[in-house]
Amino acid sequence: MKRVYLLLLFFSFTQLINAQYTEIINSKRPGFSESPYSIGTDVFQFETGVFYRTSDNKIIYSRPNTIGGELFFRYGKFLEKLEINAKVAYQRDEIRNNPSEAYSTASGISELTIGAKYLIYEQKYTDKSKEVRSWKRRMAFDKKRLIPSVGAYVGVNTNFLGDEFKENELSIKGAVLLQNDFSDRLVLLTNLVADKILSDSNEYSYIATMTYAINYKWSYFIENQGIFEKSFTPKFHFGTGAAYLLSSNLQLDASVRTNFFDDYSFLYSSVGVAWRLDKHTDKIIQKNSPKAKTRRKKGNIFSRLFKKN
Repeated sequence: MKRVYLLLLFFSFTQLINAQYTEIINSKRPGFSESPYSIGTDVFQFETGVFYRTSDNKIIYSRPNTIGGELFFRYGKFLEKLEINAKVAYQRDEIRNNPSEAYSTASGISELTIGAKYLIYEQKYTDKSKEVRSWKRRMAFDKKRLIPSVGAYVGVNTNFLGDEFKENELSIKGAVLLQNDFSDRLVLLTNLVADKILSDSNEYSYIATMTYAINYKWSYFIENQGIFEKSFTPKFHFGTGAAYLLSSNLQLDASVRTNFFDDYSFLYSSVGVAWRLDKHTDKIIQKNSPKAKTRRKKGNIFSRLFKKN
């Protein structure tokens, strides 16, 4: 059970009581959704990847092929429940202005967003391991797991972008982040997002991600995303992928996405890596002493796994 529990921490889909920090890297990748939990104080984390998108959209102006890369930087400071982050993406698009004309290309920074998220409410569950008198009660589903933990995200979409990707002005991005831990292996993330607020191209979306811990090293996810834009028909994307724990501070991932309901085909694929620089310290409160000391966690994840049964 310890291995399964630590694996779930690795995918940022569980929580420690009164702490956001986890022994294993807490990564947003490879799904698009985000957990309400932060990475913990004094942790620097880099999540990066490359992506390729292609479609056979037949409209006059379209971008049938795109290749690019993205970097998501996360930093925990001041409060355990608070995280500051920034996302930058660079891409090269193939542009089709008219089916009878030759394609042109455009490249540059397509996204630069700075924001922060905060855990508003943390759901805590009953410890069934202490229930020894009744096997039925020990195995019964905890109804509190139907009530999610809740976080909030607010960010600013800057306009330091390539000429082909510039907006008329700065805009705001906000999201409500929900997380249900149905078991030690199965977790649901739900994000409700409002993007490009205060601009003419504002959009609203939802993202629902179900993740399952296969074993200590591997985890698998499926995801559904709906995007609602002004003057455009809604878009519905479906994705799947997996992540692999290479070490306690390093994760590898891969994913693929497509659509089913539009009148054109769409394919998005991505591979990436997440790495953290862990400078976190735990506060130790000693009885009969008004002072709090700090202690650096020692040993790697594997020494802690096998130290005790």
